[in-house]
Amino acid sequence: MQIYEELKERGLIAQVTNEEEIRKMINAGKATFYIGFDCTADSLTAGHFMALTLMKRLQMAGNKPIALIGGGTTMIGDPSGRTDMRKMLTKEDIDHNAECFKRQMERFIEFGPGKAMMLNNADWLMGLNYIELLREVGACFSVNNMLRAECYKQRMEKGLSFLEFNYMIMQSYDFYYMFQHYGCNMEFGGDDQWSNMLGGTELIRRKLGKDAHAMTITLLTDSNGKKMGKTAGNAVWLDPNKTSPYDFYQYWRNIDDADVMKCIRMLTFLPLEQINEMDKWEGSELNRAKEILAYELTKMVHGEDEANKAQGSAKALFGGGGSMENVPSTTLTDADLTDGKIDILSVLVKTGLCPSRGEARRLVQQNGVTVDEQKVSGIDESYDKARLSGEGIMIKKGKKVYHKVKM
Repeated sequence: MQIYEELKERGLIAQVTNEEEIRKMINAGKATFYIGFDCTADSLTAGHFMALTLMKRLQMAGNKPIALIGGGTTMIGDPSGRTDMRKMLTKEDIDHNAECFKRQMERFIEFGPGKAMMLNNADWLMGLNYIELLREVGACFSVNNMLRAECYKQRMEKGLSFLEFNYMIMQSYDFYYMFQHYGCNMEFGGDDQWSNMLGGTELIRRKLGKDAHAMTITLLTDSNGKKMGKTAGNAVWLDPNKTSPYDFYQYWRNIDDADVMKCIRMLTFLPLEQINEMDKWEGSELNRAKEILAYELTKMVHGEDEANKAQGSAKALFGGGGSMENVPSTTLTDADLTDGKIDILSVLVKTGLCPSRGEARRLVQQNGVTVDEQKVSGIDESYDKARLSGEGIMIKKGKKVYHKVKM
C-alpha cells in the first residue's frame, strides 16, 4: 500500500483540492508540504499529534515537510472555532513559545539540509508594508466569500474584529510566499482550516497563473484533534514539566471505548494489518487496546524508558503489579502547613489537581476525592505532619487520577 492510500485507510483525509494529482505527488515523494503551528503556548499539546505524526509519515515516504512556526500569525490570532478573541501575546512570549515548539518537534521530524525545514512566518510577515500588501493581494480576496467562511462563523455571532478578519489573508500569504521561495506546493491542516487554506491556493492561482500547481489537503476531524488535547478543562501537554509522562500515559489509557481504535489507527505507527485484527476486539480486550495506545504514544513523546515507567506505575495502581515510584507526587514543606496541618482544599490546589479552592470545594462536595481509599467527607478535612510523613497519602481524583502527597 502506498502512502496516500495508507493515509486514507487510517482515516486521516477529509477533503482535497485535486485528489489525483495529490495522490501522485505524495506517492512519488514529490510533495513539499507545510503545516502551521501558532505559538499560543510554550508547549505543543496532545491535540497536535495528528499533524506531527502525519509529517513523520510523509517524510518517511520521501516527501519534504515544512514546519511553519506562526511567529507572525500568532500576533493576530486564528478565530477558527472560537467564540471569543484570543489573548494578545507579546513578541517575547511568542519567540519563547516558538523555541519550545522547535525542541518538541525534533522528536518527530528529522530536520537538516535536504530534509525537513522549520520556518517562522514572522520572517516575512512582520516586515510587510500594509499599503504594499493591500495592493499585492487585496484584490484577490472577496469580502463576501470571506464572510461566508466556516472559520469566521462562530466569531460572527459575538463580533469579529478587523484584526482577526485579517488572519485568512496572512495564512494565505504564507502559502503564497513559501510557494515562491521554498517550492512549497501543498498545505495540510485541520478541516476547520479549509476556508483559510483555499484562500492560499486561490491566491497562488490568481497571482501566478493556472499552471502554478498549489494544492490543499485537510486532515479528518480536526475538532477531534483539539478535543484530544484537553481533559477536564486542562491541556494535555507534550512538555513533561507541564504534563508528566505518567499523566500523559493515563490520559490515553482512559480515553472512551468508542475512540480507542480510531486513535490507534490515526496516531500510532502500528501496521494496519495488526490494527485491523484489533478492530475485532470487544469488552475487556479494549482495555488492552488502550494500554497499547498509551504506551505507543508515550514512547513517541517521552522515550521508551518513561513509557515503561508509566506503564509499570499504572499497573501497580490498578492491581496488576509493577512499581508506584513514578506516580506523580508533590512534596510539602513546613511552610505549606498552618498550625501543623494542611486542609484538603489546599492539598488539591498545591498538587495541581484543581486550579482553585473553589474548584476543589466543588469536587469534594460532589464526592470526587478519595484519600487512602477513603472518601473525603467534607471540605474541613485536614492532615498533620505525622500523617504526611513517610509514604504520605495517596489522593484519587475521580476514578482514574492518582497523586501522592508527602512531607
